[in-house]
Amino acid sequence: MTPSAIAPHIPVLLDEVVASLAPAKDMSIIDATFGAGGYSRALLVGGARVYAFDRDPNAIRDGQAMIAEFDGQLSLHPERFAQMREEMERIGVPQVDAVVMDIGVSSMQLDQAARGFAFSADGPLDMRMSQEGESAADFLNTADEGAIADVLYQYGEERQSRRVARAIVAARPLETTGEFARVVRRALGHKPHDKKDPATRSFQAVRIHVNDELGELRAGLAAAELLLKEGGALAVVSFHSLEDRLVKRFFKQASGAGRAVSRHLPGEIPGPPPTFTKVSKAIRPSEAEIARNPRARSSILRHAIRTSAPAQERTST
Repeated sequence: MTPSAIAPHIPVLLDEVVASLAPAKDMSIIDATFGAGGYSRALLVGGARVYAFDRDPNAIRDGQAMIAEFDGQLSLHPERFAQMREEMERIGVPQVDAVVMDIGVSSMQLDQAARGFAFSADGPLDMRMSQEGESAADFLNTADEGAIADVLYQYGEERQSRRVARAIVAARPLETTGEFARVVRRALGHKPHDKKDPATRSFQAVRIHVNDELGELRAGLAAAELLLKEGGALAVVSFHSLEDRLVKRFFKQASGAGRAVSRHLPGEIPGPPPTFTKVSKAIRPSEAEIARNPRARSSILRHAIRTSAPAQERTST
């Protein structure tokens, strides 16, 4: 499918994201997940200088025209957002005013059958955002049954993960998204009238594993904490419960929420000061937005403001 034949990407919760970041002239903002540039464009229109990251070479290629359109106010960085602190230091920008992260697979990736992210159209079993490294086919055709079951259970919350893993191993080699989907459906007893295709959970799980999406998210949140100036905003849009739980937990720990407020016992070391404040509740799309863009249905935005406290040591895995 050619780029022109793909439905245009619609950034979710755009108004809410822009309101949380409040772009203005002379602000520096990181768009950690450039994609088709929806958030970047809105931030540039608001007057900000935008540093956009994407590990997908197609996104970097297709975004070149926007650099010229905004007269150099946009720069594109072909890096994983887990590496954004190192990249920003390399270009001499140690701190920024805001960071936005839109987690997960993009509409463009889903809509291109050749990328292998979805089963709506048959394509090679790939799923690699960076287009390099282990593919979904590599993993499913070489991993042992237990490892496959663990991935399906942990990342897809598939309760019958062992049954599906057995079916996958028995059906090897798998080469296309259609083959993978049919194996999962047979294993779980798919009925045509089912509201949700049972293959959805397994596709999500394998995609998250192949791209180390949760590890990237943890590292990206830690990098944003280090990069943000005092008063800077962090906005994170997620699309499923595993991502949202991780983001919610990060903000809870970083803001000191739930920490005991009683006096410390003698000799007890007090916890670190909060690095984020004004943490929002979960913000979901309106019914009107969902009607315009059904893919927005599962999206959740959380945002917060950076304090002056030193960044905490956080694991990147």
